[in-house]
Amino acid sequence: MGLFFSFILLLFSEVIFLPGSYQQQTSQSRILLQLKKQLENPNSLQAWENYVDLCNIPPSVNVSILCQDTSVTELKIMGDKVPKGDEFNGFAIPNQTLSEAFSIDSFVTTLTKLSSLRVLRLVSLGIWGPFPDKIHRLSSLELLDLSSNFMYGSVPPKISTMVKLNTLALDGNYFNGTVPDWLESLSNLTILSLKNNLLQGQLPDSVSRVETLTDISMANNKISGKLPDLSALTSLRVLDLRENQLDSKLPRLPTQLITVLLSKNSFSGDIPEHFGDLTQLQHLDLSSNNLTGAPPSALFSLPNISYLNLASNMFSGSLPDKLSCGAKLGFVDISSNRLVGGIPPCLASNSDKRFVKYNANCLSIDSNHQHHGAYCREAIKGKKPSRGIVITVLVAAISGTILFAVLLVFGVLFFRRRNHPRKPAEQQNTLPKQQENSPSVFCSELVTNARLISQAAKLGTQGAPVCRLFSYEELREATNNFDKSIFLGEGFTGKVPTKLKSAIELDVRLEKLQREKLYKGKLENGTYVTVRSLVFSKKYSIQNLKGRLDFLSKLHHPNLVALLGYCTENGGQDDNSANKVFLVYEYVPNGSYRTYLSENSPEKILKWSDRLAILIGVAKAVHFLHTGVIPGCFNNRLKTNNILLDEHRIAKLSDYGISIIREAIEKVEAKGERTKSSHKKTVEDDVYNFGFILLESLVGPIVSGKGETFLLNEMASFGSQDGRKKIVDPIVLTTSSQESLSIVVSITRKCISHDVPSRPSFEDVLWNLQYAAQVQATADADQKSDSASQA
Repeated sequence: MGLFFSFILLLFSEVIFLPGSYQQQTSQSRILLQLKKQLENPNSLQAWENYVDLCNIPPSVNVSILCQDTSVTELKIMGDKVPKGDEFNGFAIPNQTLSEAFSIDSFVTTLTKLSSLRVLRLVSLGIWGPFPDKIHRLSSLELLDLSSNFMYGSVPPKISTMVKLNTLALDGNYFNGTVPDWLESLSNLTILSLKNNLLQGQLPDSVSRVETLTDISMANNKISGKLPDLSALTSLRVLDLRENQLDSKLPRLPTQLITVLLSKNSFSGDIPEHFGDLTQLQHLDLSSNNLTGAPPSALFSLPNISYLNLASNMFSGSLPDKLSCGAKLGFVDISSNRLVGGIPPCLASNSDKRFVKYNANCLSIDSNHQHHGAYCREAIKGKKPSRGIVITVLVAAISGTILFAVLLVFGVLFFRRRNHPRKPAEQQNTLPKQQENSPSVFCSELVTNARLISQAAKLGTQGAPVCRLFSYEELREATNNFDKSIFLGEGFTGKVPTKLKSAIELDVRLEKLQREKLYKGKLENGTYVTVRSLVFSKKYSIQNLKGRLDFLSKLHHPNLVALLGYCTENGGQDDNSANKVFLVYEYVPNGSYRTYLSENSPEKILKWSDRLAILIGVAKAVHFLHTGVIPGCFNNRLKTNNILLDEHRIAKLSDYGISIIREAIEKVEAKGERTKSSHKKTVEDDVYNFGFILLESLVGPIVSGKGETFLLNEMASFGSQDGRKKIVDPIVLTTSSQESLSIVVSITRKCISHDVPSRPSFEDVLWNLQYAAQVQATADADQKSDSASQA
């Protein structure tokens, strides 16, 4: 009888308590379904319709829900509505924002019903409107990320009451108020990221009192005025305020900083001496400001400094001969200043260990790439004021004489031009013979033609090294008469088949073409270069080739191997059937990405985060080639062998412009045959080939003999975790988060899809990779925090 009563009691308790629990579950699901409806049913949330309790839905690449005790604690949704440019004016934009019917106030009201939320990440969902203050009702929130949406106005002041918040990320919106002055109320805030908005006014002093901050990122806003003293922020590791309007002197900074990015502002005055005490500093960028004086010697010898960019300021004076460079210093840019004298030995020549840029100064070396005349006299005058008024008067008199002579010459030339007929256009565009043979000559003004290159690319060429026309003797001396000891490898010349699906097929077909050789060379000024030859038919115009090479030499991007110049001489090796041209590129010392993917030595193993950084760099370069120049540069031979790594493992794409040259050669050799390739097709080909770079990054180097069909079949293994364990590189599996890996697997599948229209744009590829890197960085930080707490 007692057993019967126990059973009745248990049944009664389930009847009493189960409905409450079930009601709580369905209540949370109802709220989520309401949010889905308010977000206008994005494709990534379609699966929600198949679940009664959304706490049980498995995570996907774009969506993740975590629950605790039937309450939603984490909600992450990534959409595909990415803001484009500055055209947003506060109203709905078709296909970019949610519709005019969307109400951000109602949406946030619904969100606040998920009262147990600790993590909220809603990225690229087209959310638009002024951000409502009521978001503060989510008092348990620890991470708030609403990046890449269309919110504007001020950052809600009541966020200051969300004291548990440790990450606030509102990047890529249109906030146009001032930087919040209530940040010190957030006593647990570690990451503050407000990049790519329209924030104005000064950076408030209250920022310097948030002692928990580790990262401050407010790049690309309109923040102006004085940068406050941040020395009290002893936990700060990253300070990124690039591309603002800050115009004060440089303030005191905390000594534990690792990365300081203050470029493209209007900072003035000298670099404070205490910058030499930043012993943990690895990356310092002060370029494109109005800084003066001589750069402190201590900056160059900081124990951990690896990247130092002081370019495009007004630094003057000279660097000491006994300047000491830190052991880790790999990149130095002091170009476009007013420095005089010589270069200290530790900066004197580029090597495998260190790359130095010092053009556009008034230095006594490498005169072809230095300023002259009044610009440098002003610099020398600033260095030696004690010569007084006598020198000033003398310089003025000489300048006046020169000016008079120049005006006289121009007058004579003007008179002669008016009295002589103009030459035909083709003669005017022909380089004079003595200039053509000059070892160092400026390239044509092709870059100024708006039909050939965009305004953005024009601006990118300012201060860049000029394109040189090398003599054959120079290159022979640089390569020790093309000695076999400095032979780097072989490339290919000749007609490349255009109907190829990927770089893998291209490798097989290239075996049938004529080989070209690549050498490592060292120029007279100590710069290391790569020299390669290009052979083509005599039918093709050498002058046409020069125009295309001039164009390629103007393509400057941090992730492209720069074309420094060329040589059109044969050095006496005449061949009646062919022309030979030597192309001179910057030398990238650390080999190809593919080699690193094959390496097993611990110092060369690339973790998942390292691979993502390389892939993002290459994607940025290709996106620039597609959209940053006119006409776009396509068919860029995208494969892991053509991705080179510099001394900092920064990726640089090589062979990207060869298609521009070869296409023109093929047209001549085809004798007018009509080509069937199109702009759209070449873009899709680059996306397809980049997909195989992604695939190699996931599984390791691809053996071309396997064939594409086999490799595409292997992609099916990515559908399950067990399948991934069989095919994905173990290094990737052990160093990646599941979410970050899934994002890249998804975009890889889309890139190598046989359904051409379904392939993503390169902009989409780049965005997904950046998002995967952000997810991975968060996971790494969480893991580090957990390890520290367990210790």
